[in-house]
Amino acid sequence: MALRLSNLFLRTLREDPVDAEVASHKLLVRAGYIRRAAPGVYSWLPLGLKVLSKVENIVREEMNAIGAQEVHFPALLPREPYEATNRWDEYGDNLFRLKDRKGADMLLAPTHEEMFTLLVKDLYSSYKDLPVYLYQIQTKYRDEARPRAGLLRGREFIMKDSYSFNIDDEGLDEAYLAHRAAYQRIFERLGLEIAIVKAQSGAMGGSRSEEFLHPTPVGEDTFVRSEGGYAANVEAVTTVVPEPKDASNTPAAQVHDTPDSPTIETLVDQSNALHPRDDRAWTAADTLKNVIVAVIDPQGERRLVAIGLPGDRAVDMGRVEVNIGSLLGIGGEVEVEAATDDDLKKFPQLVKGYIGPGLTPDEKLLGAESATEIPYFLDPRVVDGTDWITGANEYGKHVYYLVAGRDFTADGVIEASEVREGDPAPDGSGPLQAARGIEMGHIFQLGRKYAEALGLKVLDQNGKLQTVTMGSYGVGVTRALAAIAEGNHDDKGLIWPRNLAPADVHVVITGKGEEIFSYGDELVAELEAQGLEVMVDDRPKTSPGVKFGDAELLGVPTIVVIGRGYKDGKLELKDRRSGEARDIEVAHAAAEIVAEVRG
Repeated sequence: MALRLSNLFLRTLREDPVDAEVASHKLLVRAGYIRRAAPGVYSWLPLGLKVLSKVENIVREEMNAIGAQEVHFPALLPREPYEATNRWDEYGDNLFRLKDRKGADMLLAPTHEEMFTLLVKDLYSSYKDLPVYLYQIQTKYRDEARPRAGLLRGREFIMKDSYSFNIDDEGLDEAYLAHRAAYQRIFERLGLEIAIVKAQSGAMGGSRSEEFLHPTPVGEDTFVRSEGGYAANVEAVTTVVPEPKDASNTPAAQVHDTPDSPTIETLVDQSNALHPRDDRAWTAADTLKNVIVAVIDPQGERRLVAIGLPGDRAVDMGRVEVNIGSLLGIGGEVEVEAATDDDLKKFPQLVKGYIGPGLTPDEKLLGAESATEIPYFLDPRVVDGTDWITGANEYGKHVYYLVAGRDFTADGVIEASEVREGDPAPDGSGPLQAARGIEMGHIFQLGRKYAEALGLKVLDQNGKLQTVTMGSYGVGVTRALAAIAEGNHDDKGLIWPRNLAPADVHVVITGKGEEIFSYGDELVAELEAQGLEVMVDDRPKTSPGVKFGDAELLGVPTIVVIGRGYKDGKLELKDRRSGEARDIEVAHAAAEIVAEVRG
């Protein structure tokens, strides 16, 4: 059945929505594919659903091809399974929580690990039942603090999540690679360039983890790659650690006056002016800055942490967020922000602009008479034997030649500093280059975290109970659609890939009179008989200019115009992708259009 604009539930817009920041958001709303219902929440209109179903079908076909079986869980779930895995608390404010009329706690599912695990536990009891791969394509909910960019970061979204269940780690490896290959085929069929990068597991837990990022300037994720093949999200990059240094000839630590030098830049200037060294000038790389950050755990508790890093580096809060939880023994996702003045007032030992590291217990060089009770973590570059200029915990003073391991220690090491272009790749494959990307998919080797928490065990070959090992694999379906729109448009509108467009052909009738509309119906019938999906603009009182504008906005890749040339036996056939147009004979129009579409 042709999509007739005369009765299609569609209203296009000439102006961009006021809240739209990126092209996909602007065009999907203007073209009538989606409509905003609330911040980060969108209604799907008929054309949007047609494209969405084609994206879903590609995902479904590739999942079925690796032997995965489709199920469907409710989005509204009870609290108890998520409490058993600690995720009721670990998700923090990102979780939509509600109560039913009897006061029972419920949630809108952000992911379904618990439900998949319990389902397999309920039905399977033997190693003979495994392996099994289960998946669903379903709506998820996360209470994003700052929903933005339309479908790219919403509070309600559609995701394909799948889970593998195996008796041993070898089986998990096989399942992981099967899903990895399936994802590569999915994104190839969707026409999305993908960089597969090493990633952090975050609140999901587990060991091996990779993200599938679509490189684009509007992406929220920063990743790096080398010409030698290394690729990782910046949060997962590990520093190439230098060798410890021999500090036997390094002078003893010395405190000097450094008036009005609360910043790295002023400290370097003061050092070169007042305390120059003989061999070269001091630089920011010689300084150790100590940054105080506030860590907010999923329960809302706020605690301070000190991070020491070379002064020529900035703290990357995203890297701190993914690495600090395990160091502090916090489960789940945490938030990290710069410490406020009110935070610092609770610890008078911390002199803003002149904060130094704690010293070894027998050394009171910096005058710190009591512990700050703030954990102190160091950048991996601050290895034993390296010496630094750093704060003396006293206004207007810094200490010089403070040696790591000799004069101060820390509670641990943290990957917290920015990753910069030109940094060496951890695997030795060359300097790193930075890019932006949108996360399209994420795969995890969960291991036994959820199975242990929920008691998923089966009998092995020897009749003994063994905990099942799991993998988790997600694809952002609505996000993929947005990314496709983001990469397939021009200043006039959308340009859908042919396999995803809401129709194969957009027939635009611009002439007047019953005869031309009657011919339009005949042509549509011929095209449909050839198996093509057809959209036809048969609105009788709409101007040609509006019809042409809508055809370009809606983005069907092949446009056929039945207009002034009809009386001379001509139609216009236009390729929306290239912009090229040519005349075709009315007598052979259907055959030429079919050849164009299937060409």
